[in-house]
Amino acid sequence: MNEPDIEKDRVILVGLNLGDDLNFDHHMEELEDLCQAVGYEVAGVVTQSLQKPHSALYIGPGKVQEVKTYAENLNADIIVFDDALSPSQVRNLNEAIGLPIMDRTAVILEIFASRAKTREARLQVDLARYQYLLPRLTGMGQALSRQGGSASSSAGNRSNRGAGETKLELDRRRIEHRITELSREVEEVKKQRSIQRKSRAKSRLPQVSLVGYTNAGKSTILNQFLLKYGNRDVKDMAEKTVLQKDMLFATLDTTVRRLTPAGRPPFYLSDTVGFIEKLPHHLVDAFRSTLEEVCAADLLLQVVDVSDPHYREHMEVTRQTLTELGAGDIPVITVYNKADLTAENIPLPIINREKLTIRMAAGPGLGLDELLDMISEQLFGRLRHVRLLLPYREAALLDELTRESNVASTDYREDGIYVVTGLPEKSALYDSCEKYILSD
Repeated sequence: MNEPDIEKDRVILVGLNLGDDLNFDHHMEELEDLCQAVGYEVAGVVTQSLQKPHSALYIGPGKVQEVKTYAENLNADIIVFDDALSPSQVRNLNEAIGLPIMDRTAVILEIFASRAKTREARLQVDLARYQYLLPRLTGMGQALSRQGGSASSSAGNRSNRGAGETKLELDRRRIEHRITELSREVEEVKKQRSIQRKSRAKSRLPQVSLVGYTNAGKSTILNQFLLKYGNRDVKDMAEKTVLQKDMLFATLDTTVRRLTPAGRPPFYLSDTVGFIEKLPHHLVDAFRSTLEEVCAADLLLQVVDVSDPHYREHMEVTRQTLTELGAGDIPVITVYNKADLTAENIPLPIINREKLTIRMAAGPGLGLDELLDMISEQLFGRLRHVRLLLPYREAALLDELTRESNVASTDYREDGIYVVTGLPEKSALYDSCEKYILSD
């Protein structure tokens, strides 16, 4: 027996084109995707072109009435605006239309709230939601106080203020108190992350971070790398994979995994929350402790969904966000992912080492080895083929060479262990072996 379908809230999308925004249609399409990610059903779209937003209503008064009539005809439940609205605009629009009003920020927060799984992610989302809610209490005092009125004080008693005003102040105090608590807890998590980063730094292993627009394929690359080059000490590497799904913000939690590819030095690979156009600043601030993993990276992999017609704009959003985070100067390999979904009929992967770019398709596994080569070259330098003569007391170093380099041959001689291998020039392993390298 099939379960009945859950009835979805029907929403009307409203967009304001200021001037001649060439990306306006894309922004509206993206807003529709965001609403669908929450679980809303998009019933209709209303747009308007103005030189600047209406100060009180964001859109013009006539357009507000049009939205109201349109919503009544379509039995809409919520009105969603593409841009951030001020608290007074939300209040005025709610009074004029008679339906709940949301903006892009509120929709993104709803998505984040539904996807947050770990304690850290939930803390950060809750903090962002309360920071968003607090200013939206402002301006409600008069309406609430009219409901409660005011009472004169009697001798020996404190003055009684209107019940509505008192409720507003209590709500504000509760939210302010909760923001303080959450900020303190997020700061504790930040300290824990800092300790974890210092612990990883002691291992001398470099860190690579996946960054990019949401739904570009970062989690897919992480999972493919884990299954192919994951830590050989972990019995079931599949348990270490993360959720990958064709949706916006499928994952929020930063995941750090150790990769130990055969014949190459190990390194850490981290996956981070995706970026998006008009990402609210306070949301970036709330997730800053998580995104600091990016700032600590030695190399960034900017993952781009090259099959998306707006991928260049997505790249610019990523660049701006990285600059805002203070990670704008970290070396970057640009990974043009999902190249198999484009109209081009060219064998993959396509590599440009000079520009540090690769066109690949992580889903079907096209280009993984080549991307790993590029990562290794950037982190450790190109392989240098050398002959080593190791003393027998360096058995531990030989074990490390076997794990982390391309050992071609080993010969146990009277004067030591003769090894032919390839060593990455910029690695700690090369430094350890340098004094044992035989000159040609």
